[in-house]
Amino acid sequence: MNPAAEIWPSVMTLLEAELTATAVTSWFGDAKAIDLKEDQIVISVPNQVIKNIILSRYLPQLKKVLYDLFAAELDVLVLTTEEAEKYKANNAGAKNENILIGSEQFTFQRFVVGSCNVFAYNAACSVADHPGQSYNPLFIYGDSGLGKTHLLYAIYHKIRQDHPEYKICFVKGDQFSNELQEAIRTKTTDQFRQRYRDKDLLMVDDIQFIAGKESTQEEFFNTFNNLHEAGRQIVLTSDRSPSEMSRLEQRLKTRFEWGLMADIQPPDYETRCAIIKNKAIMLGLDLPADVLEYIARNITDNVRSLEGTVKRLLAHRDLMGQSINSESASRAIQALIRAKDEYTPSPEIIIEETAKYYNMDPAVIRGSTRTKDVVLVRQISIHLIRTITNLSLPDIGKVFGQHHTTIMHSLDKIEKQLKEDRSLSEIVRDIRSNINSRSY
Repeated sequence: MNPAAEIWPSVMTLLEAELTATAVTSWFGDAKAIDLKEDQIVISVPNQVIKNIILSRYLPQLKKVLYDLFAAELDVLVLTTEEAEKYKANNAGAKNENILIGSEQFTFQRFVVGSCNVFAYNAACSVADHPGQSYNPLFIYGDSGLGKTHLLYAIYHKIRQDHPEYKICFVKGDQFSNELQEAIRTKTTDQFRQRYRDKDLLMVDDIQFIAGKESTQEEFFNTFNNLHEAGRQIVLTSDRSPSEMSRLEQRLKTRFEWGLMADIQPPDYETRCAIIKNKAIMLGLDLPADVLEYIARNITDNVRSLEGTVKRLLAHRDLMGQSINSESASRAIQALIRAKDEYTPSPEIIIEETAKYYNMDPAVIRGSTRTKDVVLVRQISIHLIRTITNLSLPDIGKVFGQHHTTIMHSLDKIEKQLKEDRSLSEIVRDIRSNINSRSY
């Protein structure tokens, strides 16, 4: 996993608000983030001309958006493609797994505690203070955007501070599965196991993505047992409880429930007010009380939406010179709701996310291969495109190079399977969730 590459799309989105579309396309369109350290981001660009332009004209704006994203000052190292290759060679193998770049702001001190999350918060604090002793595993679950990952990061930073000698591994559920499949393909499963089983702390975000994957569940079962028997701390998060994962093996459900399960609910009004105020302070924004209360009354679903509204208000003030009042807050909320409602992923994104879930090349899904596994994944992609987008059957057919009657047949077949197979319905739910998360 490359943290730099993962955050680069967010950097580009913020740059689009600072620069003209022409400037972004011309000078940053081919830029790539290749490394991210605690105090520096490293960017690769095609040639010396682009490098010089970015450093001479756009470095302040780039540093500003990095500060907005990380709430910390980051130096920027811009390299040409040739320089980047030398940099990669010199830094090969130097990655420190105990550093989660970009997560420094997610601490216990910055987590807003309310009745909706106090149990999970206290459990996380206890685990951070006494790793491997109090609750093992700690299983935190709840809907997206409620603070599960924040608590994971907070545990990580506290343990890293108190136990700098600890070997810590933070991984996403789908990443664990993809790495295992690659290890099997390259016959490096011993190295894969060593990476996860010699850790003092294993943290898995979105563990639900290992459900239904036989080899992944087998490997994680053995890894879990190995760490648990050695008294090493395990922390897991999920969007649902183990009992709600129909595709999760019973033996894993049992082990996930061995320690402590803590759920997080949507924030109540008082907690929403506190979250908004906390975010405004972090951004240096003085929100009038009536504006704060207006946002808290009208945004009720999750923390991300609350923070997004505050950021939008800040942007309107700084970029448009608009004063912050209930009227501007209303516009920000409506814009946020409209942006989420109007988000329609392209067929390419849907195919990409479906392919990623199954660790399959998107080109294979769009191709003519007729093996059973490929046909199923293709049918799922067709179903999701049909239900999420406004594309007609002939238009969907063009995406896959098929006649619209073939698309219709695929839809009939997959929809019948979804009605009969609960586990397949869960898979589609997970993929849809990943697709929708790209709208944030």
